[in-house]
Amino acid sequence: MSHQPEAILENNLIHQLVGLGYDAVRVNDGEALATNLRSQLEAFNNANYTEKEFDAVLNHLAKGNVFEKAKTLRDRFSFTRQDGEVVYVRFYDSENWKNNRFQVTNQVQQEGSYLNRYDVTLLVNGLPLVQIELKRRGLEIKEAFNQINRYQKHSFWSNHGLFQYVQLFVISNGVDTKYLANNKLQSVKQTFYWADKNNKNITELEDFAKAFLDPDHLGKMIAQYVVTNEAFKTMMVLRPYQYFAAEAIINQVATSNENGYIWHTTGSGKTLTSFKASQIVMDLPVVQKVVFVVDRKDLDYQTMKEFNAFKKDSVDVTDNTRSLVKQLSDDSKLVLTTIQKLNNAISKARYEKSLGHLQDKKVVFIFDECHRSQFGETHKKITEYFKASQLFGFTGTPIFADNASKNDLGKRTTKDLFGNCLHKYVITDAIRDQNVLKFGIEYVGRYKQKGNTFIDIEVEDIDKKEVFDDPKRLEKIVDYIIAYHGQKTFSKEYSALFAVSSIDNVIRYYELFQKKKEEGRHNLRVATIFTYGANEEDEEAQDYLPGDELPKAAESEIKYLSGHTRDKLDAFIGDYNKMYNTKFSTKDAQQFENYFKDISKRLKEREKTTFNDEKDRLDIVLVVNMMLTGFDAKKVNTLYVDKNLRQHGLIQAFSRTNRILGEQKSQGNILCFRNLKKATDDAITLFSNKDAIETVVMPDYGVIANKFDEALKNLRDVVPTYKSVDDLPSEEEQSQFVQAFRRLMRSMNVLQSYTDFDWDDLTLDEQEYEDYKSKYLDLYDRIKQDRAKQKTSILEDIDFELELIHRDEINVAYILKLLAKLKGAKTWEVKAQKKAIIDLLGGDLMLRSKRELIEKFIEENLPQINDVDDIEDEFERYWQEQKVLALSKLCEEENLDKGQFNALIESYIYSGQEPIRDEVFKCLDNRPSILKAREIGERILDKMKEFVSVFVQGLSA
Repeated sequence: MSHQPEAILENNLIHQLVGLGYDAVRVNDGEALATNLRSQLEAFNNANYTEKEFDAVLNHLAKGNVFEKAKTLRDRFSFTRQDGEVVYVRFYDSENWKNNRFQVTNQVQQEGSYLNRYDVTLLVNGLPLVQIELKRRGLEIKEAFNQINRYQKHSFWSNHGLFQYVQLFVISNGVDTKYLANNKLQSVKQTFYWADKNNKNITELEDFAKAFLDPDHLGKMIAQYVVTNEAFKTMMVLRPYQYFAAEAIINQVATSNENGYIWHTTGSGKTLTSFKASQIVMDLPVVQKVVFVVDRKDLDYQTMKEFNAFKKDSVDVTDNTRSLVKQLSDDSKLVLTTIQKLNNAISKARYEKSLGHLQDKKVVFIFDECHRSQFGETHKKITEYFKASQLFGFTGTPIFADNASKNDLGKRTTKDLFGNCLHKYVITDAIRDQNVLKFGIEYVGRYKQKGNTFIDIEVEDIDKKEVFDDPKRLEKIVDYIIAYHGQKTFSKEYSALFAVSSIDNVIRYYELFQKKKEEGRHNLRVATIFTYGANEEDEEAQDYLPGDELPKAAESEIKYLSGHTRDKLDAFIGDYNKMYNTKFSTKDAQQFENYFKDISKRLKEREKTTFNDEKDRLDIVLVVNMMLTGFDAKKVNTLYVDKNLRQHGLIQAFSRTNRILGEQKSQGNILCFRNLKKATDDAITLFSNKDAIETVVMPDYGVIANKFDEALKNLRDVVPTYKSVDDLPSEEEQSQFVQAFRRLMRSMNVLQSYTDFDWDDLTLDEQEYEDYKSKYLDLYDRIKQDRAKQKTSILEDIDFELELIHRDEINVAYILKLLAKLKGAKTWEVKAQKKAIIDLLGGDLMLRSKRELIEKFIEENLPQINDVDDIEDEFERYWQEQKVLALSKLCEEENLDKGQFNALIESYIYSGQEPIRDEVFKCLDNRPSILKAREIGERILDKMKEFVSVFVQGLSA
């Protein structure tokens, strides 16, 4: 069978659209388009317009660019008739989108710089709002995308610019169908598949038309889910997972009082989804007010601009809680605030009078990043104050049983705080759909003894901190970054973040960069920002997000660090001021905040065509925790890491680099100067598993009480009373006491989290427990100090060598390495790990065709392999067997000479050049007739390319 012609594809689509409720209309050219527009607007507005009046409408529609016309579409135009009557013309009904009039036409011809003819156009109230470009089956979908770009340049602007009202484009070759918003800052990477609510892509044109182009759905998409982005003056359209998440929240608010959360992987556009959901929910009759809550550090200039464009002055950037109270008490339906101001508003008695009326009203809270500030007291305060509230959280890295941390309120997961997950879109989904980039991870650096043997510093009696902080090591890392930064960032076209373990080390790194710049070793523009507050005072500051197991920003006033540190920061800001002719400092909170916003803006705005790269470029920003969560800048493609990260903190930090931007940016570069390989593997596996355990299962109270009794008996064996601690003769006995009491303390911490807990049930009273605790704390500090002195220093014995020791790409080879972990996993872990590997296989474009074969290997071959080291060899043997079988089957089906055809395949693999049809025919037993030659030749070539795709491409590491 030959390829289906484009005309048949087009006619079939029009026939289907008429069946869905569109009226077919003949519109040949620009003149006919204007005539049809007039009749449709008259019918839609239930009015008649004179020639002069309609000319005024056309003149109004002709004004502005694509972005401004998107706003005109959603607005009204008024004119005054000779008799004084004011007439309003609406162009689109966003509230009741079913009231709009849907038509379909094809082959509209317009002449601008060149004569263009468009494939299929969907008219709504006479305006072309959707343009569909088709290519015949067998051609690349990108050709349709390129054609749209040509039309935008050559003719859409002609004839009153009516085709600049297109909101959405659809491109298809029949088997692959994608949609995109109409804006000039687009590449083929800004095109999306539609999908169902389980993230299964809908690729066939017929299925896409049924799901997406149905007038009810399309009307809703244009009304509610096409967004005008004020910051970049462009249009955006929500992707399917964003749509289903917003719809899930809207439905939950409309039909119940249950809370919920959305798990969408970091980098997939959660803020847009949560903002959109907020806008729609506020118009529901049952809702009194919607409060959109962000963490203070995420309230950057871009978020403020979007909200203030929606409602003038809706964002107050000051720390003034009174302004929030005013917005909560007036008729504002949508309020954006920070978690800090919200906490203040409901904690202070003086605001009670202003806010009291909301306590029993349905107030919907939407938290942009729910894992950051919601695990402390603030969450409890909000739910206790607003008794009829409904809470929704968005997160890219939920807290599960496996990564839950403990605080004074116990161990809690995202589900414990927000209820059920309403929609999931995990990292493997996003990489599969190319909605975020994959990571390219390089592990750099190892330690060599002076005798040239390599050593592992991850051993207990070595002072690791001393090694990590060694000035020689830090200088070598700076030299490495200087040497490779241009390569990683395409000659500084992109920027990088550098995540560092402590503020002291940020200072050291910054001063090294500056020293080498003064010496003429580089011309990189380096800045740093670190905040004041407990999160970053900790020396190793380490593997936790801001807010985990540490005092919450929302719970206390922020305070500056030591004078020395602040002086250093002020000096570094002085360097920044000289570089960019600015005037920032740390003299007050506002000036410091403005410094942060300027750095953010400088990184974020690099993607704008108007950005002056030579003047305003910033190459590297050194941070401890700031900007590692919730900060999005598409022109950041590299993260340097010299700190310990794990689980959600690791994924959050890595994801600063994976935003899609054009063809050049193909992956997020991660350069780790510490060995984070196991932490990375664990984090990727955890956050790819849609079935991760969401509840922390606690044993019965009695079981823990028994453990407490055992621990108490063990303690009394070592020290019968707390006074006996003073009589312990040696360090060994003191150490036994510390360990014994620590076991008791762990049991006590768990016991106290139960509602059944009562001191009267225990054989130890509270006062005696506290006396033991005092002795423990005094002794623990002393032992800790003594041991710190005894740690072995190895600085004199080692050299730190900066060389690439391992590279991981989250792709095929990486996934196959996980098979070894699966083999060594405990029985209860196997199912979850196996599912995570299968999901990762589905998440790589090159792997989809191989998924079935690899699954077969996991199920049938892996259980028979006893030695983990044999997995790679056994897989290679299995793959070759399957390759031989597949080749034999193909040759048998097509009557091909196996030897000749295999030689043809090898030549194709080597040269990359597709064989001509005659070369294929030489492999056949009998040359086909002229009538059948084309069909048979194309079929065999397609099968050959599929064979190479499955068995050859994408397998090498």
